[in-house]
Amino acid sequence: MKTILVIGGAGYIGSQMVKLLLTTGCHVVTLDNLSHGYRDAVLGGDFVLGDLANRTELEHLFTRYTFAGVMHFASFIEVGESVRDPGKYYQNNVACTLNLLDTMVAHGCPPFIFSSTAAIFGEPQYVPLDEAHPKQPINPYGRSKWMIEQILTDYDRAYGLKSTCLRYFNAAGADPEGHLGERHDPETHLIPLVLQAASGRRSQITVFGQDYETPDGTCIRDYIHVYDLCQVHLLALEQLLTGKPSVVYNLGNGSGFSVKQVIEMAKEVTGRDIPVVLGQRRSGDPARLVADSTLARQVLGWQPQYADLATIIAHAWQWERRHFKR
Repeated sequence: MKTILVIGGAGYIGSQMVKLLLTTGCHVVTLDNLSHGYRDAVLGGDFVLGDLANRTELEHLFTRYTFAGVMHFASFIEVGESVRDPGKYYQNNVACTLNLLDTMVAHGCPPFIFSSTAAIFGEPQYVPLDEAHPKQPINPYGRSKWMIEQILTDYDRAYGLKSTCLRYFNAAGADPEGHLGERHDPETHLIPLVLQAASGRRSQITVFGQDYETPDGTCIRDYIHVYDLCQVHLLALEQLLTGKPSVVYNLGNGSGFSVKQVIEMAKEVTGRDIPVVLGQRRSGDPARLVADSTLARQVLGWQPQYADLATIIAHAWQWERRHFKR
C-alpha cells in the first residue's frame, strides 16, 4: 500500500484528492493547518494538524512515514490579496514550499505533484495557451507559483527530485456524490458566487466589464471540474512512480465560457432568478483564458468526464443546496 502525503488536504481541491486516493487503496496522510480548510472535509486516512512553516514538524512527519509521493495544495490563491500583501504570498507559497522540498530531499526525494496556475502566463499572447507560452506573471500570486516551478527544475537537476507541475485554469464544480465542495471565505470564484446569488446567500452577482473583445463582451474562462482535476493528479503521480522525468501540463477543458454564459446556465440549472449588477473592468483581467491541454491528454491518456458546463454547475448547486440548506 502506497503512502501519499497531501499538503492542504482539508481544502477544496485537496480534500477531493484525498477522497480519490482513498478509493485507489492508498494510505493517505493529510497535513493541513486549517487556516483555509475544514477538518470534516478530510474523509479518511491520517490527519496531521501542522504547518509547512515549521521545519521541525516536517522532519518529524517524514521520519514517522515513508511517502511514495507528495501532493501540494496549500498555496494562497487570491490574486487581489497577493497585490495588497505580497509578503504573505512569498512567505507561504515560496518559503514554506522550500521547507517542504528541503525536507523531501533529506528523505529520499519522493515524487512531487505541484499545483501551479495559469497565472504564471500573465496576459495571453495567444489562445489557447500551451505549455510553451511565455511566462510573464503580472501579480505576486502568479510570480510565487512561477518561482516554485523554476526551483523545481533546479532541484531536479541538483538533487534528482522529480516533479509534475499542473497548471490549473479554473477549477469548478463539486464532488459528484455531494460530499465535498467549495467553502472559501471569502469566496472569489465565479460559479459559487453565482450560485450563492441563486440560493439567496448573496443579494446579487457583479459582472466586471461587458466591453471585452468576446462575442458577448464578458470575459471567457476555461472551467475544469474538480473531479477531473484530481483524476489528472492521480495519472501524473502514477507516471512519476514509474520513473518518468519531470514535466509540466496545462489543465483545462480546452473550451471557454463567458461570464454571461455561466450566469445563464446557472439560471437554467437552478430554475431561479439571479440578480446581476454591471461593474467596471478589473485591472489585469484578460479577455480570454483557455487552456491547450493536448499534452496531458496525449501523454497521460487523460479524458475529462465532466466537461459539460451544465454538469459542472449542477454538481456545485447540489453542494450549495445540501451544505447551506437553501
